[in-house]
Amino acid sequence: MKNSLFLVALCATLAAVSSSKASPAAGASDQVGASKGEGDIKVAVERIAGSDASDKWKFKNIPAVTKTNNAAIKAKFSLVSGEQDSNGAGLDALHDAKLPSGEDVPDESFFFNAGSDGGRIAVDLTNAIDIQQINSYSWHANTRGPQVYKLYGSDGTADGFKARPESGDPTKAGWKLIASVDTRPKGASPGEDFGGQYGVSITSPAGTVGHYRYLLFDCATTERDADDFGNTFYSEISVLAK
Repeated sequence: MKNSLFLVALCATLAAVSSSKASPAAGASDQVGASKGEGDIKVAVERIAGSDASDKWKFKNIPAVTKTNNAAIKAKFSLVSGEQDSNGAGLDALHDAKLPSGEDVPDESFFFNAGSDGGRIAVDLTNAIDIQQINSYSWHANTRGPQVYKLYGSDGTADGFKARPESGDPTKAGWKLIASVDTRPKGASPGEDFGGQYGVSITSPAGTVGHYRYLLFDCATTERDADDFGNTFYSEISVLAK
């Protein structure tokens, strides 16, 4: 009897360990990685994969798109470097507080030209504000789903400040690196399992990401080896004022 009870307990323990090592559920932040904030900046990342992705955009931990205190809506977005893909929407689609209705809707997403190495997007909030959080969203069925970018900020007062640094290190032109974002699934090869909805939320425990007028998104491709379609379908960028 004791031996039987021991075997039952042992099997239960092994099952629990096996379950804890299983792949995380869709939407879990540990499916994606390599994102890092500077200093006390925190970068939260979430992915909704497969059939769980819908036009409802139901993230568990990433805030929903909102118009409330969203300074991005009236901000001036401009292309600093790189070429917009003519099949996609313009930069206005990035700050209209709307999200795409499907996983492959080019005219509701902004993306750089196929075969190119991404580019830079500048955001002018028109005056320096205390920023509570910066959120970005994307959706595609394959390699254009994940987000890979570096985010910089500036109040525009630093010596030698350049509002439109087309190349080179922005930190040498009056900008401060805020975060490095890479939401590509860990262990997945391009074309294998990159699809889904991705949400990124950049915050600080202090309550303020920074006091900035200008933001610069330096966007990179998710891949270049499998094909020319590694430029992310960016859906929306929100900048919430404190």
